[in-house]
Amino acid sequence: MSHFSYTAEKNDGEVYKGVAEVADRFELYSLVRREGGRIISVSEENSKSWLSIKYWNSKFSTIKEYDKVLLARNLGAMLSAGLALARALSVLERQTKNPRLGEAISEIASDVRRGDTLNQSLAKYPNIFTPLFVAMVRAGEESGDLAGALKVTSDQMERMYELKKKVRGALLYPCIILIAIGGIGILMMTQVVPTLAQTFAEMDAELPNSTQLVIGMSNFLMEYTYVALGLLVGIIAVIYTGLRTTAGRRMADFVSVHTPAINSIVKEINAARTSRTLSSLLSAGVDVLSALDISREVVQNSYFQAVILEARDAVGQGEPLSKAFTKHDNLYPPFVGEMMAVGEETGQTSEMLKRLAVFYEEEVDRKTKDMSTIIEPFLMVFIGAAVGFFAVSMITPIYSLSQNI
Repeated sequence: MSHFSYTAEKNDGEVYKGVAEVADRFELYSLVRREGGRIISVSEENSKSWLSIKYWNSKFSTIKEYDKVLLARNLGAMLSAGLALARALSVLERQTKNPRLGEAISEIASDVRRGDTLNQSLAKYPNIFTPLFVAMVRAGEESGDLAGALKVTSDQMERMYELKKKVRGALLYPCIILIAIGGIGILMMTQVVPTLAQTFAEMDAELPNSTQLVIGMSNFLMEYTYVALGLLVGIIAVIYTGLRTTAGRRMADFVSVHTPAINSIVKEINAARTSRTLSSLLSAGVDVLSALDISREVVQNSYFQAVILEARDAVGQGEPLSKAFTKHDNLYPPFVGEMMAVGEETGQTSEMLKRLAVFYEEEVDRKTKDMSTIIEPFLMVFIGAAVGFFAVSMITPIYSLSQNI
């Protein structure tokens, strides 16, 4: 396949530019004629060559979540304005600054020109477009309102993006504090403690166990610096690898659900994600079983995934959607099951789920703003204990020496 950029003219005299991924120039001319245009100029881009910077950028660049939000929003806006799908995708390819996303859009546009549906083309890139994105597009194409489905998709993705960003922002402060404390601790161990240890040795001071421990740690850092760095990297690698295993993820999920300081926020985040995803899919016309399957992938905590799977099995057997959520009110707040039941009774399940999502998103927003206030006392206790232990360990021998003088 070759990558072409071209300029074409419509029958009404409008001149436009586009890009296409086709076998050769003959296929390109045929595609443009089918779109009702005439090629004015065309150039072939050698972006697939491994010597091309664009090639390597497309392989190693990452696609931010907000880039996909903008893609859905802009594509929906252009379709609402009356642009053909293939042309709208060509415009998006030129506008995007991400090489990897631009290459994917180019190939998707080529597939669409060959007659594939948009959801089929998107499904070829599971690492870029989530099952939720693909399902919403498929529902929009089947209902004849692709622009509306893309708008709902962009709103859904933006809400989830904002939710994730707020949680990360709330955790930024304690992370910075802990990193700073760790840096100061290393500086003290490598610069201050060796000097004091040498003084204690010269004066033949009797050292308590806590002081010997601190000096031993300092000597280890000084004499085996590379070993210490290797151990640190190894611990991080083990934790990272462990969290990618089923058992490790399960343990992390258990900790997040049962830790008193954060479990309420975790439950409300998952309630918001579940409600928002189900609401978007059901309002777009996706059947309940498929919507629950997709929601289970969006909700990443295994405990909440189990509840959604149980709900799917129950719905498949003819039971109400709300039954499983009501049963597991230790994970999903009782309000979730109650609102679902009301929605099922009134025939407004999608609307009730949307209200649930808004309610819990606002709750998470409020709690994340207060998270630094909640975490600060724990940080102060930890920092105070660490500083107190170090101070007592170093001051006790000095006090003993002063008493003996």
